[in-house]
Amino acid sequence: MVVRKTPLIVSALVVAGTSATTIADFQGISVEAESHAWGVTYQIFVDVDAGNQLNAVYGDADNALSVDSTGGFYQNAFGQATVAGMNPALFGVFPSLVYDSFVTIGLETNVGNAMLDIGIDWTSFEGGGGIWTDNGSWFATPDDSQVYEIDGRVMIMQLTMDELESFSFEINLQGKNADGSNWTELGVPFPLPAPGALALLGFAGMTVRRRRR
Repeated sequence: MVVRKTPLIVSALVVAGTSATTIADFQGISVEAESHAWGVTYQIFVDVDAGNQLNAVYGDADNALSVDSTGGFYQNAFGQATVAGMNPALFGVFPSLVYDSFVTIGLETNVGNAMLDIGIDWTSFEGGGGIWTDNGSWFATPDDSQVYEIDGRVMIMQLTMDELESFSFEINLQGKNADGSNWTELGVPFPLPAPGALALLGFAGMTVRRRRR
């Protein structure tokens, strides 16, 4: 029998630059980490204002998308590259499926999931490697409820790896503000050190450079 360890939750905020005025759209990236028998699972969120949406995570010819790990990502045999493989009916039979690495818009399971993807070759990611694209996206439409923030954030990835490894990414984001206007953030980076270094570096001091289209 597999015994799930008591979660170790680490929250991290990447601030979307500094300004004298309130920014109405993208606010940053936050991360939660849970330590367990299979390593450490990180859930990555896009932080936005109340009522806002996150519609797409993408890479294009001018701003490629990349997600990498120093030691690779855990991939469960019963999961998929996207949240479509997270069937909660299987969690009791295959407990490690809960920690599969996948991308998403807003949801942790495939229940009610309307997310789509286009142009991304998932072969490397499904084999434990990274994600890279200069012409692809995972997304959901503004009519899909999963694009709306909950408590100011929308989940975009779950990544599991050995506790001594670290990951980084650079992504582009597109969403809608509560007033219906669109927002875009280009080249959003996030380097995450191994868990042992979390307290030393202090996530609150890390910043994201804002590049607008």
